[in-house]
Amino acid sequence: MQDQTQSLIDRAASLVEAARRAGADAADAVVVRSRSKSVSVRLGKVESTDASESDDFSLRVFVGKKVASVSANVTGDVDSLAERAVAMARVSPDDRFNTLAREDLLAQEMPDLDLFDETEISAERMTEDALAMEEAARAVPGVTNSAGAGVSAGSGGLVLVTSHGFSGAYRRSRFSRSVSVIAGEGTGMERDYDFSSRLFFADLREPADIGREAGERAVRRLNPRKMDTGTVTVVLDPRVSRGMLGHLAGAINGASVARKTSFLKDRMGEQVANAAITVVDDPARVRGQASRPFDGEGVQGPKLTMVGDGVLNHWFLSTSIANELGLETNGRGARSGTSVSASSTNLSIEPGEKTPEELIGEVGTGFYVTEVFGQGVNMVTGEYSRGASGFWIEDGEIAFPVSEVTIASNLKDMFMRMVPASDLDRNFGTAAPTLVIEGMTLAGQ
Repeated sequence: MQDQTQSLIDRAASLVEAARRAGADAADAVVVRSRSKSVSVRLGKVESTDASESDDFSLRVFVGKKVASVSANVTGDVDSLAERAVAMARVSPDDRFNTLAREDLLAQEMPDLDLFDETEISAERMTEDALAMEEAARAVPGVTNSAGAGVSAGSGGLVLVTSHGFSGAYRRSRFSRSVSVIAGEGTGMERDYDFSSRLFFADLREPADIGREAGERAVRRLNPRKMDTGTVTVVLDPRVSRGMLGHLAGAINGASVARKTSFLKDRMGEQVANAAITVVDDPARVRGQASRPFDGEGVQGPKLTMVGDGVLNHWFLSTSIANELGLETNGRGARSGTSVSASSTNLSIEPGEKTPEELIGEVGTGFYVTEVFGQGVNMVTGEYSRGASGFWIEDGEIAFPVSEVTIASNLKDMFMRMVPASDLDRNFGTAAPTLVIEGMTLAGQ
């Protein structure tokens, strides 16, 4: 496989060389690699099997302050492709922000982040695991139907070569198992799921455990109640907390700040969250779901405390976004074919000191949210209003299921009132523990 990687680097280098011969002042070439196979089953029968492979090349050229990008077929004439890209750039409008990353910022070393598992999983094994998950879920008393189970394995990676001397590549494997089932009958049916996703196959949770958890989750949701409208303390299950962190990531993305579409656009250096909230982004975490030795522009980004003790310290920045804001890239450029955007890597709300059970006990009465839905988040103003379901908390204990309610507030206030529990699971690219937020509006019956 190493020989194949070197071959891809050589082919990307040939594109860059051709671009310079065609008159480009600077250029870079990228290969986005993807391999995947999957099996899905439902009600004990295989529904589908899929497999795909691709190495997608792209070439980006700079002529003065003009830039153009093309998708590349390296089996063709690289000189003709490069000439077409340069010709496109020459007639494009100036883009004063879009440049290659500065040479002194490029990664000098390639740390081994242990991101790739060579394990090959047969279609037969994938089918067995999917069937075992579904069988375990359907064996839970109260489960009446299945929405299916799936198993997948694959890998992705990046090859990058630039005209100012950078050359690098990395691969990341990915294995996953998931199942979804239905409990109850008729209008009283409830659905839930469980899954496991890891870089290394041996780190996956067992199929029977995933299936049983999915079934038990679905059954616990049966016979939900509606609640009266009022102000409540909300406890967010980690599934929901991760989405909440995703909203923060969007708000501190440099692109949102530059376009003035973030409710935090003017808050750098200020208190934007409770002092109990620290948010860290670490691209070099060993076996991290979103780890990478360099970003989509060749920059080795440092570990950053994006929010420290509630204070906003950084934006996510690629080179072009940093140039637009008058700043310097911090190695958060993500490459997708011909485009570069700013994004997080291994992002986490760091854990608090108390367990979820301790925090729920302190809440006394409140709403434990396990699922939210709808698009009611305004990233410009921070207004937040989403449908929700979960469980009512009485006397510090989970009491009964709740559905058909809405929770609402403003993200600015929510982050200022947020308290994290100790149950952080770092096996996600965006990871967050259970979160408690006081003073949200619950709209019910």
